[in-house]
Amino acid sequence: MFYFTKFFLKLLRLNNKFVFGLALLFLMLSSSCAYLLEKETFGNLFNGLWWVMTTVTTTGYGDYYPRTVAGKCLGIFLYIFGIGLISVTIGKVIDSLFIYRQRKEAGKLRYQGEQHFVMIDWSKHAELAIQEILNSDEETEIVLIDTLEKTPIIHNRVHYIQGNPTHLETLEMANMTKARAVFVFANDTTEDHTMLRDPSFVDGKTLLVATTIERNYRHVHSIVEIKNRENMQNFQHVNVNEFILGNETISQLAVRSAFAPGSSRIVSQLLTKQSDSNFHVLGRRKAWRSYRDAFEQLLEEGATLISDGDQLNINRKLDQLIPEEARLFVICDMETYERISVIE
Repeated sequence: MFYFTKFFLKLLRLNNKFVFGLALLFLMLSSSCAYLLEKETFGNLFNGLWWVMTTVTTTGYGDYYPRTVAGKCLGIFLYIFGIGLISVTIGKVIDSLFIYRQRKEAGKLRYQGEQHFVMIDWSKHAELAIQEILNSDEETEIVLIDTLEKTPIIHNRVHYIQGNPTHLETLEMANMTKARAVFVFANDTTEDHTMLRDPSFVDGKTLLVATTIERNYRHVHSIVEIKNRENMQNFQHVNVNEFILGNETISQLAVRSAFAPGSSRIVSQLLTKQSDSNFHVLGRRKAWRSYRDAFEQLLEEGATLISDGDQLNINRKLDQLIPEEARLFVICDMETYERISVIE
């Protein structure tokens, strides 16, 4: 018994791949021996494997069992060595899954997916953005990059990467090359949990991250949050696609609500899934020559054309030709969008 215990303890310390290979080889050889020893009993090699598996897993259905002395000796051998080997193998599988989960939560695993969103730095704004993406799309995955020891959010579509976003190896871990878009949120907390009170310091940190991303991944759509509008000029050399002025946007929305009560609720409904109607983007159809053609036809189909990109003056240029690269923003529900988006 001592030698058996010592043998299995050595197995526990061996490389997982070696143990898995040994277990597979053991099962194949045992199945072949069972079939060769009692061909009439088992009939084929698969039935031999079936008996070996039910034996080493202690299931024992009893539909197949050896009848000769040689077959029964093989069964005794499986009782002594097989059950222990399979138990060690199953234990290593469970340990591997546990280690995988630990490494994933600690942000040590490289993300392999494509067309995902990357979130830089964990904050309340990042949390809200993640929740909005998860609610808006049932398939899109998110990669969060931060220096926290453990992921701050557990979700099967949120992958955590621990590291400094100004380091190229951290961005490579997030598979930034194949990302759909990247969000850089203003983070007023340093790695040693010190609060940055000056907005310029916060924007300076954001600028460093944005510069690293745009220098290496210019093709990825970037959205950057800045604290102070005056610092926007410092981002001119960085090819950032869109800026978000967090505090200023909130203040402006509050003022608009005071002058036009209810306007904040309208904006919230358009930006979130609080109502059926949301912003959607369409390309130019071949049948449309002018914005008027698009506006009138979309209206008949249940959608309202409001802009081409960031140009909100559609109503003043209805007779102008629509360029091929136009990005037409419409307001409609998801059912209408799915119907009209497939029309060319």
